[in-house]
Amino acid sequence: METVAAEASNRETPLQPLSELPPGTVAIVESVQGATDLRRRLLEMGFCNRTMVTAIRRAPLGDPIEFFLRGYHVSLRREEARCVLVSAIPSASREERANPSGLRLWK
Repeated sequence: METVAAEASNRETPLQPLSELPPGTVAIVESVQGATDLRRRLLEMGFCNRTMVTAIRRAPLGDPIEFFLRGYHVSLRREEARCVLVSAIPSASREERANPSGLRLWK
């Protein structure tokens, strides 16, 4: 536990549960927690460390939440999404990833 806390303090962006990600936000999975069966199932669905995930939308009452990762859409209950810790990617970083050369593109 101490190493996880030390890693978290060295990060530029704080870890947050996947359930708190606003729609349209892109994040990187940092860890999966929870009961053994739930953790195994989340890992099988693709929520592995260093995987990019996008929050798509929430149901009208906030549960379930739809995410996009590894080329497919998956919906999780809020309680399940709380077990996945992510670090959000700032908007500027996403733009830099789309245009790594830094050249100005015509729109």
